[in-house]
Amino acid sequence: LFTGGSAIEAAAHKAIDHAKELAADALEVGQQDLDYAEGRFQVVGTDRGIGLFEVAARSNEGRIQLDSTTKVAGPSWPNGCHICEVEIDPDTLEVSLISYTSMNDVGRVVNPMIVRGQLDGGAVQGIGQALTEAMVYDETGQPLSASFLDYAMPRADLIGRFKTEMDQSVPCKSNPLGVKGVGELGTIGATPALVNAVADALARAGHSDQANALQMPLSASRLWHLLQG
Repeated sequence: LFTGGSAIEAAAHKAIDHAKELAADALEVGQQDLDYAEGRFQVVGTDRGIGLFEVAARSNEGRIQLDSTTKVAGPSWPNGCHICEVEIDPDTLEVSLISYTSMNDVGRVVNPMIVRGQLDGGAVQGIGQALTEAMVYDETGQPLSASFLDYAMPRADLIGRFKTEMDQSVPCKSNPLGVKGVGELGTIGATPALVNAVADALARAGHSDQANALQMPLSASRLWHLLQG
């Protein structure tokens, strides 16, 4: 959306401007006398108008076709604060994710469902990296975890409660839509949030030295070996 959406937005405005010329000719009015809204050109102060599809049909090609080029002024910088609560079973050392909360500065939100899916999906990916996912190789360099039967993907029962908030108060200034790229925002916040939560839990239990030596994934077996010194 950051780049492709900006290009589509610029092309749409250019198409409407071209269609406005055709609509003015069809209605025999000046372009300044036309308003455009919801797919229709309307003569200001009257009930006369013409639809966008009808305008397109009146063009020589039977459609409105054009090329458009646009540039974004620079990258977007989404920000976020991710907090999670974990519990470590003292007997098995299994890590449980109890709750996960994030506040995400995402600029303007065009489709909340898609943005929420990006944020939550990214967070799940980061949680999987922290808790379960690992590539394992044999002595010849051949991967032993090359399928989903061997590679521990995060399950739904691992995730716990999610509370995802989006802040739209600071639109991005480097593109006309005011949007920010959020595809990796959830992942970037999730992994360190979860690892730090486990480190904090270990430190509270009197294992500060081991908390500073954590290695992902934070499986029960890895934690056991770590605590054994």
